[in-house]
Amino acid sequence: PEVINGRTHRATVVDLSPWVEYEFRVVASNSVGIGEPSSPSALLRTKAAVPVVAPTNISGGGGSRSELVITWEPVSEELQNGEGFGYIVMFRPLGSTTWTKAVVASVESSKYIYRNESITPLSPFEVKVGVYNNEGEGTLSSISIIYSGEDEPQMAPAGASALSVSAAAVQVSWLPIPWNRHTGRVLGYEV
Repeated sequence: PEVINGRTHRATVVDLSPWVEYEFRVVASNSVGIGEPSSPSALLRTKAAVPVVAPTNISGGGGSRSELVITWEPVSEELQNGEGFGYIVMFRPLGSTTWTKAVVASVESSKYIYRNESITPLSPFEVKVGVYNNEGEGTLSSISIIYSGEDEPQMAPAGASALSVSAAAVQVSWLPIPWNRHTGRVLGYEV
């Protein structure tokens, strides 16, 4: 409360964050003004609670063939709400009903890589990342769609031809490789 009756010697402070150290000071006031604040109290940590803030910026993709790379923005320390903080990563192939669950016990982690030879290149996955601490499992993020790693191109460019344009230069041309769901986009060519 902002103002407490002069005969009251106790107050309950509410809306504090879990698992955070606080110190308190008290000031007296009257019709003339406000006095000097008391010395600070000893530090007091609030009790732990289940975390309620999920990681943000869930993304990923890339990686090698047969990999699903998942990344997120870590939850700040003041929102971890207790000891034993970590992340829960859940994913499933798009259209599947069964989630695979992995636990990442490191507070600083912001990436998880799932490796499995049965993953086909550029497969879409539904992904969500949650949090936990010693008090229990907390909130999960909303679902993001992330694609597994690509494979190297499986075909060579066709129709290569060369045309002499000067004594020191040749123009080389070819037909582009079409986009392929199993190998992905071609980022460049080497001549």
